[in-house]
Amino acid sequence: MDLNQIKQRFGIIGNDPELGRALEIARQVAPTNLSVLVTGESGVGKEVIPQIIHQYSARKHNVYLALNCGGIPEGTIDSELFGHEKGSFTGAIETRKGYFEEADGGTLFLDEVAELPLSTQVRLLRVLQTGEFLRVGSAKVQKTNVRVVAATNVNLLNAIRDGKFREDLYYRLSTVPIIVPPLRERKGDIPMLFKKFALDFADQNMVPAVRLTPEAQELLVAYRWPGNIRQLQSVVNRISVLESNRLVTAEVLARYLPSEGSSRLPVRTGEAGSDYMSDRDIIFKILYQLRQDIDQITERLDNLSSDDLAGVHPTQPRLLIRPDNEPQEVEQEDVPVSIQDVSAELIRKALERHGGKRKPAAEELGISERTLYRKIKELGIQ
Repeated sequence: MDLNQIKQRFGIIGNDPELGRALEIARQVAPTNLSVLVTGESGVGKEVIPQIIHQYSARKHNVYLALNCGGIPEGTIDSELFGHEKGSFTGAIETRKGYFEEADGGTLFLDEVAELPLSTQVRLLRVLQTGEFLRVGSAKVQKTNVRVVAATNVNLLNAIRDGKFREDLYYRLSTVPIIVPPLRERKGDIPMLFKKFALDFADQNMVPAVRLTPEAQELLVAYRWPGNIRQLQSVVNRISVLESNRLVTAEVLARYLPSEGSSRLPVRTGEAGSDYMSDRDIIFKILYQLRQDIDQITERLDNLSSDDLAGVHPTQPRLLIRPDNEPQEVEQEDVPVSIQDVSAELIRKALERHGGKRKPAAEELGISERTLYRKIKELGIQ
């Protein structure tokens, strides 16, 4: 199968040679059982590589599981990976299988593998070498046949030097290394990605897609994109929500691009992500939902007859509408609501919709599972 078919199947946009090289290595290594280490900055799309490897391997009809190692508390990561016996620790009310047991015969993707504690790295090295592991609280050796693909945005050689990552585990994981290039090195792909994200947003929300003037496109390509594809998509979504003019000029675009020297850059090199980017995503999601609510109220008021309006009590809250249907003023009781209050409510509702499961809730909110776990602790959400 050629690269164009792979791109089409997995929704990959771009013709950059280095991106093509990464996809070609994934296709070539897929039929083997070798461990693969995917490296690249945060937001470049590393998660698509293990999916390609799994789908073009002999394991494609078996289980594919993905675990964000940075999103699991240190005290429970061993239980998540290797399972535990009933009563092995407080809260272990029943025996539970871990990811290595559940993925037997299939593929396991370990994202943010550099976040694993050293004690867990020892366990991981053993299962990679021998296929054997122990459940937490058990002395019985378990066997598993799992293909491991790991990913990180951390320089593991520096982590080894600093004593945070085992050298023997590094060489075991990186039998075949795959490097996903950052967006700033794929300048020819940037306009295509902007157009794709703009069209996706337009289709999902039934609005006209935003477009760029030639000067704005030059600025788009020249920008460094420290947050890579994730940042680009976030910028497109923000512009699509907040700008009424669907033709975006360079001046307008510049307002959505953090300064190169800003301490608020969406991604800091070598780290797993940025709190700034995650918090902004939550806030803009709230703003978008509020705008939808206002549009619904406006539509209802437009449909009211004069008789209906005559029956409105003077002391009731009123929404004044300008001729362009934009909300002008809302007369209502002042109720102080902080961004933290709104964020907590948004997170709480997302968790309720997914039965308390963090991973699908994080996906709905557009943030990482690790960031969601941090926000839950910060906001005291039960």
